Amino acid sequence: MTRPILCVIDGAKALRRAILDVFDHPVLGRCQQHKIRNVCDKLPERLRGPVERRIRTASALDAEAQLLTLARELDKTHPGAATSLREGLAETLTVLRLGVPPTLARTLRSTNPIESLLSICREHAGDVKRWQDGTMALRWCAAGMVQAAKQFRRVNGYLHLPALRAALEAEIAKTVTGPCQDQEVEAA
Repeated sequence: MTRPILCVIDGAKALRRAILDVFDHPVLGRCQQHKIRNVCDKLPERLRGPVERRIRTASALDAEAQLLTLARELDKTHPGAATSLREGLAETLTVLRLGVPPTLARTLRSTNPIESLLSICREHAGDVKRWQDGTMALRWCAAGMVQAAKQFRRVNGYLHLPALRAALEAEIAKTVTGPCQDQEVEAA
């Protein structure tokens, strides 16, 4: 049986392509923090706060419509911000569309957990001056992950993970025709 997976990324096209190539029917989400930062970076200082509030408070029922309205308002005066808001909008709203409870959604709306892990790994390996080979890099990366694991805390809303799995399975069922099952293939 194909297991559903939610991949929340920052919008990098190469990362998106790699996920689609490696995983069978992944559900892609975009980091809302990156989206807000990208849109606000294209706005003058005086508009950043109000626009950020509107993006954050887009309600679950019609978030896409609210954000498209905001994009239309920004079209004439700040077209770069409007384009940035529209780009990948459906993926930005994935966690909201899945109906993930708010306590778990806070964690899943952002790439902050993985960025924290990578930062700790980078810091841990920062003292290495000369990498001998790829194996050494992998060892140091693994050691950094062990170090990072000491700082991990329980995921807020972890009790809602079964609901997330059910939502992912329903999402995949909409996009895949027929059952999602691994089939054994015999060589001729």
